[in-house]
Amino acid sequence: MFRLEAKVKFEFLTLFVIFLVQFHGVYSQDAKECPTIVKRAQWGASKSTNVTYQIRPVVYVVIHHTATAICSEMPVCKATVKSIQDQHQKMNGWSDIGYNFLIGNGGVVYEGIGWHRVGAHTRGYNSKSLGIAFIGEFTHDLPSARALRAVNKLLECGVSLGELHPDYMLYGARQISATASPGTALYGDLQEWDHYDPSPVV
Repeated sequence: MFRLEAKVKFEFLTLFVIFLVQFHGVYSQDAKECPTIVKRAQWGASKSTNVTYQIRPVVYVVIHHTATAICSEMPVCKATVKSIQDQHQKMNGWSDIGYNFLIGNGGVVYEGIGWHRVGAHTRGYNSKSLGIAFIGEFTHDLPSARALRAVNKLLECGVSLGELHPDYMLYGARQISATASPGTALYGDLQEWDHYDPSPVV
């Protein structure tokens, strides 16, 4: 009887260890798909005055540019993101920075309002889309190769986390609202991306 109980305990422990190894492998694999993201606290974000949550997964992604100076170095990009938040909150009267994420030309992703929160980037689409902004003005030039790789990793990450629908549709902001964003050069490139949709549902 004692040997039987010991055998059962041993088999249970073995299965438990296998489960932990497999779980860690899956978790690590998923984590590898996500880029390094500079969190709000790291760039000195002010507190949001209101939070509205999205229904996951979201179906649309809207690409913007910030129409500010391009930044590559992290300290400069952090200051730029904070400046954008200040403008959105103090001048526009919004509850927080309007974008879900921002990407610097050095290839680093900065958390705006983050995952599963409603932004203020594209009227009519805020509650059902992810707003991603490249920091800079991209009328004549493209973002760096690092920045473009970072947005691809971020989108893959969103799908793997269940935040973004696997069949999401991708738009440039100018397709939906009266704006030059995300810039002529970037918008031209955007039309070659996977998931680009030429006919948004307005």
